[in-house]
Amino acid sequence: MKIRELRDLGTAELEAKVLEFQQELFNLRFQQATKQLENTKRIANVKKAIARCKTLLAQRKRELLVASE
Repeated sequence: MKIRELRDLGTAELEAKVLEFQQELFNLRFQQATKQLENTKRIANVKKAIARCKTLLAQRKRELLVASE
């Protein structure tokens, strides 16, 4: 997912995406361990997507803290 698409999502949706990506990463690792994974680059892409989501969540949290002060 692109960062632009993720920014359009709400906080709850973003947290749901993180869980979805983590589940996908688990499944990809399981496939890799059983030698069934065809596209190994997908693991790196999912890790980056998780990082993007978590970065956006952290930014939003910081913005709320600054706004509340």
